[in-house]
Amino acid sequence: MSNSMNGVRVVRGMSRSLCALLLLTCGTLSAQNPPSPNEEHRVRNIVLVHGAWADGSGWKGVYDILVKDGYNVSIVQEPETSFTHDVAATKRVLAQQDGPCILVGHSYGGAVITESGTDSSAAGLVYIAAHMPDAGENEADDGKRFPSDLSKSGAIKMTADGFTYLDPAQFHEYFAADLPAAQAAFMARSQVLNLADNFKAVITTAAWRSKPSWMLVAAKDRTINPDLERWYAARANSHKVEVSGASHSVYVSKPREVAALIEEAASHPR
Repeated sequence: MSNSMNGVRVVRGMSRSLCALLLLTCGTLSAQNPPSPNEEHRVRNIVLVHGAWADGSGWKGVYDILVKDGYNVSIVQEPETSFTHDVAATKRVLAQQDGPCILVGHSYGGAVITESGTDSSAAGLVYIAAHMPDAGENEADDGKRFPSDLSKSGAIKMTADGFTYLDPAQFHEYFAADLPAAQAAFMARSQVLNLADNFKAVITTAAWRSKPSWMLVAAKDRTINPDLERWYAARANSHKVEVSGASHSVYVSKPREVAALIEEAASHPR
């Protein structure tokens, strides 16, 4: 009996020693593997800005991915009634952020974030198949550097009071060729009309001149010439990725690729 009890005491002593060793080892490993700098300094807030002839609902796929990955995501709904109103709407959302954010713009939204991105809360700018004018420029004139298929078509229509829209019959072809026809038809019928003068709004201070920027080029974009997107990226020394086969609606059709670029920007703020 005594030998048996001694054996139990030895086993229990060994168990306690083993547990202590494991705890010490885990603590040492934890100290040796702290959070990576990119993870530790990752920007957690993302603000998404849509473009002309669209609204914020197109960001749903990107939003879902970013939220699942732990980001706080806000979506700006620009009225498109004036460039000033759209910049103000963006700044209104920026003011609600509880820390630095990555500001993302699609298409015409690129001009909006270029103007509003000077806000101190914007740590970086991501352009998704977007315009990226400099101070003193406007996207209408920049578009003439590399004319798009859309600009050479008759698909852009105008209302009597000066608002533009895309002919619903041609929306799929020029704006969303890589989306199912039914989805493109819904987008065409729900498009937000954009004041024509918005495309001629002159940038006062270009945020990308002082903040890091990223550009996603949609290789099959017919609304903005992909060569213009590449030119913008080269001029701004932006981090650039290209998505082959993507239409202007790449933010809808390729949410994973778009979200990946946004997360890259969030991991490398200046």
